[in-house]
Amino acid sequence: MTLIPRSLSIIACGVALLCGAAQAADMPVRERLSFDAGWRFAKGDPAGSGQIDDARLKDPAAAIPAAQPGFDDAAWRKLDLPHDWGIEGPFKQEYPGETGKLPWWGVGWYRKHFTLPAGDAGRRVYLDIDGAMSHAAVWVNGHYVGGWPYGYASWRVDLTPYAKPGSDNVVAIRLDNPPDSSRWYPGGGIYRNVWLVKTAPVHVAQYGTFVTTPQVTKDAATVSVQTTVESDGQAAQVQVATEIYLLDAAGKRGAAPVARQTASAPAKVVADREAQLTQTLTVPQPRLWSIATPQRYVAVTTVTDNGKVTDVVETPFGIRTAVFDPARGFILNGKRVPLQGVCMHHDMGALGTAINVRALERQLELLREMGTNAIRTSHNPPAPELLDLADRMGFVVLDEAFDMWQIPKKPNDYHLLFDAWHEKDLRAQIRRDRSHPSVIAWSIGNEIPEQGKPEGWKLAARLAEIARGEDRTRPVTMADNHVDSAYNGFQNVVDLFGYNYKPGLYGKVHAAAPYLPLFGSETASTISSRGEYFFPVSDDKSKGAANFQVSSYDLTAPPWATTPDAEFKGQDDNPFVAGEFVWTGFDYLGEPTPYNDDASNLLNFTDPAQQARAAQELATMKKIAMPSRSSYFGIIDLAGFKKDRFYLYQARWRPDLPMAHLLPHWNWPERVGQVTPVHLYTSGDEAELFLNGKSLGRKKRGPRDYRLRWDDVVYQPGTLKAVVYNHGKRWAEDTVATTGKPARLLLAADRAKLAADGKDLAFVTVTVADKDGRLVPRSHDRITFKLSGPGEIVATDNGDATNLEPFQSHERNAFNGLALAIVKTRAGEGGKLTLTASADGMAPVQVTLDSQP
Repeated sequence: MTLIPRSLSIIACGVALLCGAAQAADMPVRERLSFDAGWRFAKGDPAGSGQIDDARLKDPAAAIPAAQPGFDDAAWRKLDLPHDWGIEGPFKQEYPGETGKLPWWGVGWYRKHFTLPAGDAGRRVYLDIDGAMSHAAVWVNGHYVGGWPYGYASWRVDLTPYAKPGSDNVVAIRLDNPPDSSRWYPGGGIYRNVWLVKTAPVHVAQYGTFVTTPQVTKDAATVSVQTTVESDGQAAQVQVATEIYLLDAAGKRGAAPVARQTASAPAKVVADREAQLTQTLTVPQPRLWSIATPQRYVAVTTVTDNGKVTDVVETPFGIRTAVFDPARGFILNGKRVPLQGVCMHHDMGALGTAINVRALERQLELLREMGTNAIRTSHNPPAPELLDLADRMGFVVLDEAFDMWQIPKKPNDYHLLFDAWHEKDLRAQIRRDRSHPSVIAWSIGNEIPEQGKPEGWKLAARLAEIARGEDRTRPVTMADNHVDSAYNGFQNVVDLFGYNYKPGLYGKVHAAAPYLPLFGSETASTISSRGEYFFPVSDDKSKGAANFQVSSYDLTAPPWATTPDAEFKGQDDNPFVAGEFVWTGFDYLGEPTPYNDDASNLLNFTDPAQQARAAQELATMKKIAMPSRSSYFGIIDLAGFKKDRFYLYQARWRPDLPMAHLLPHWNWPERVGQVTPVHLYTSGDEAELFLNGKSLGRKKRGPRDYRLRWDDVVYQPGTLKAVVYNHGKRWAEDTVATTGKPARLLLAADRAKLAADGKDLAFVTVTVADKDGRLVPRSHDRITFKLSGPGEIVATDNGDATNLEPFQSHERNAFNGLALAIVKTRAGEGGKLTLTASADGMAPVQVTLDSQP
């Protein structure tokens, strides 16, 4: 047992209220209640607030009006959390494209009235906030109780000193999201979930259980459970006991424990201190967590004080071994598993940053279909729900902390907080996430400018030391883009070296540091627009962009980036590379390279030729009114529709799946008689191409061919067909054909049955089709959506990066034949939901969904 001082706590004033009062016999020892419903919200500081700065926030005599319990908020907007005020718009052309042309910055206030039962007297009452963007300050009943500035952090404030059991209480939260603080769309508001947590004075600390599996064999697994117990306002004699249960796919635990450790030796804890107690258990014949079979367990920790139960906490975990080997790459449970990963920003397209579990789950389902097995949380700690889903669905996660340290990338970014907050933020992140089996490494930074400084490695060493102090079971890494970072000291600070966009240097790095595991921490950055194809087709990566769109031949990339093919070759030539994280899985709001009207970050190059080219590109951009509001990097577009690149990665990442994908589409009346190259993405090794039944040749894949190409096809309308073989046997085929005019709409929902919880979503795709039901690839018909039943249309989209129509609009043009409506259920109201889509000249169509209480 180790006695330690309280750490990572938010400042709270006063002493515990009635902390020695008796607890009702039938009251649970711990409650964690959703605190999302029933808030009032307003943008800006109310009239008469005066100048509000950090000093005034914390001054008890300041009496900031909106923080007082008697403040009249009746005119404020009613809403439930999570909430992103920025996504509500409106889009404005004059806003920066780099951050999505949406108004995410500014001050916002949230207030909530709530009643605590009289029986809560003597309990500790906490407010847990999973994420608020940003510079949050919290008051309860007019008293300042703390806050947290980093918008991606999860944190807690103690309401106990000023909470009033048996009476009305008011929580007020002020956010101040500074402009010029992000390189992408960060969102605004309390955009993650909020929880009210009630405990006894003697309880498990926040993130106070840490489960590891130091020894694993097929016969038995050793499970270590470290528990940090707090004792608030009183001395305690503490013991812990642990039971381990198997969890099923739904998260329900088995009837009997698979391992049990009775109460530990008593540990004395003085008032307002913490104690760490560790128990070791043995699980026989363990079922291992893996990507293919993500089996989970749960550790149930019971805390007693002088024999009385004061807390019970459940910690899901997985039993597995995960190591990085410098010669073999990533080894999971003794087997090499190539990292087939993508980088993901935290917004969910038309829904903004307000966390929604179903939206995250849909993203992961689509990525899994492509063959993805790994997620990098670029460039910040993720929502807790993402890690829960990764645990359950079988993804490994590179958990990232920061996008910058002391040197800024934007005037008001995290560099202003780094000195005072980096240790708190990094420790909080790791403590929150370290029991998740999906997390395989900690990333301490992304493309940090300190890489180029002679002593920059010392700061990296400090962060690595903090990370290892919290968790020695996982390696520390970072995403390096500076060529010299593999040789200037940074490579000796990390346990695992991540290189961004350097597939040609993998061999050189490995030769210089053969002891160091290596992976592609950010790769490709190929850009494209779904369904757009420009001619002539060129392998020059600077070509292929026009009319604020980018060709979908997947050959276009910014100066620093590569095609997928180049990264594939780099890995195949260097099989010690553990894998890659592609930039990006989905398009995201902001950073619409090459149409970014605030693209000064393009100058962040070390090569003089790249700097000169980027400067010229930036000068050109500043002369043009750029309409784009979202990226072109995604393998899947902002609406969740697959781009051609989806199939290029699927062909590589799922080699046993018979598949073939032809591009481009075959509606080119203006190109009759002109050369129109045809590319084929396939998991097969040979294919024959036919145009209107005539063979255009059979091609066999070479050792470094990742697509098959017929670059001299002369366009004529009709049917293009590829017949694919693998090891001499027929494997797959694909057909694209010249379609008729738009004649009908097709509707398809991703799910027919929904939960009537006010959070569940259906993503409904509308396809503009010809009379035979074939998607018309160049159609842009105006679609109108209507919904009847207990739900609402919360957003529409089409994946077009130039579309500045509000996401909340119930009308949307199709973009190259597709559009999307997102339907949300109404809490507590079951029934049928009927979505109708209509367009001029085509009959309305409907899809019916079942919302179940």
